Amino acid sequence: MNDIMIALIVIIGTVIAYLFSRWLYKRVYTPLLLPVAVSTFIIVIFLIVTNISYDTYMIGGEWINCFLGPAVVALAYPLYQNKDVLKELAFPMLVGTFIGAVVGIVSGVWLAKLVRFEEELVFSITPKSVTTPVAMDISESLGGIDTLSAVFVMVAGIAGAMFGTYVFKWFGLKETIGRGVGYGSASHAIGTSKALENGQLEGSISTIAMILSAVFVSIITPYLIHFMM
Repeated sequence: MNDIMIALIVIIGTVIAYLFSRWLYKRVYTPLLLPVAVSTFIIVIFLIVTNISYDTYMIGGEWINCFLGPAVVALAYPLYQNKDVLKELAFPMLVGTFIGAVVGIVSGVWLAKLVRFEEELVFSITPKSVTTPVAMDISESLGGIDTLSAVFVMVAGIAGAMFGTYVFKWFGLKETIGRGVGYGSASHAIGTSKALENGQLEGSISTIAMILSAVFVSIITPYLIHFMM
């Protein structure tokens, strides 16, 4: 089978898995059935059962990745629509995101050391709360494994989007700015997509928090690591 046919099968299969996951999410509405998590689970199980390698899947998967850039750029639209409100909330968003960045780094390092991870794994999990390209660069600069960091980023993103609703409920957090900053600084783009379900303003705040978090984590990670290791 040539690469074109493989790519077509992969793209169609991935779309079907995601559409099924969205249908299930709407039918049985619960954060635990987040479409990106369910579709990922379906694809992983299918690849394992059929003994298809990840490299084979990525013949078509890399074409799907091409849409990631335009999808992120599209987040600028709700930012523009809510620009006046966002200007008024600039200071609390900066402070909240900075604190979120610090907590994200410290919690990752502390938990990794608690279970006695090797130093290389500690460096890999440290930037788990920022978007994948940034996390991989930070991990590599620290001496971690960049591909493993990408896995930790996915876990943090999916877990945050799935359990964020329950965490907010447990702590009685109902403010839009708090929820938006929480999703963006802890769960990057996946969390932002969940925030957008709750409204454009929350999604916009989450988008800014995601961007600021990437900047803050890039700057402060080496210093925090130095004091914690």
